[in-house]
Amino acid sequence: MSGDHHSLVIRLAGPMQSWGETNRFNRRDTAAEPTKSGLLGLLAAAQGRRRSEPIEDLLELELGVRTDHSGSVLRDYHTVSDYRGEPLLSAAVNARGLQKKTSPKKYTAVTERFYLQDAVFVAAVGSMNRGMLGGLRDALRHPTFPLALGRRCCVPTLPIVIDPPDGHLWRGTPADVLACVPWYPARTRYGTGAAHSRIRLPITVDDQDGRDTRADVPVSFDPHRRGFGTRRVRHGWVEAPAAANPNAIPHDPFELLE
Repeated sequence: MSGDHHSLVIRLAGPMQSWGETNRFNRRDTAAEPTKSGLLGLLAAAQGRRRSEPIEDLLELELGVRTDHSGSVLRDYHTVSDYRGEPLLSAAVNARGLQKKTSPKKYTAVTERFYLQDAVFVAAVGSMNRGMLGGLRDALRHPTFPLALGRRCCVPTLPIVIDPPDGHLWRGTPADVLACVPWYPARTRYGTGAAHSRIRLPITVDDQDGRDTRADVPVSFDPHRRGFGTRRVRHGWVEAPAAANPNAIPHDPFELLE
């Protein structure tokens, strides 16, 4: 492990998650694992940053994600119409910058939203700046704005922060740390690997020499300056310690209200 690197470990679990990666108009997909944009948005919300505030310091964080339970995909089908019975607006605008009505007139549109159900991920955020990681850990425990797993309707379950045995930050890069953090299976899946001391789990980590490219690095969260850059990642596997019974993890939905 690198002596200069430290990592903050975040557990991303809840009834539903949705990590938009290729969203287009009326179809909102979800990636199979958390995106860097979604995770940095969660950290920014915890710190109370406004959308117009700079995020350059967050962009320097290294990210690693381990899939402890992939969950299943939920498709939410619904329709949209104008309550006044008017034709829906199109994406085109007129000379004054106002949206045009659909032609031919369209009164109902079908929209689809996709979510991950009962998925569990462990994310490691790495940096050489221990003070910054410590501040992010405190913010996650006492968030300024509500935390969400990709979309506002996707509320995380506790615990969110996973500390090492000494109660401080994990030592090492995200790839190092993801091999040390115990497995956190979904409660409904407990028993799959409970008889083994270690379990093999897939990971995706930032790597400048990685073979895959992800276009999920936010330029800004400002609605008027939205844009995304790319990052190189590599995929691999780690042998993580098997977890204790997840049903023994205390769960108090009102804990954050204290």
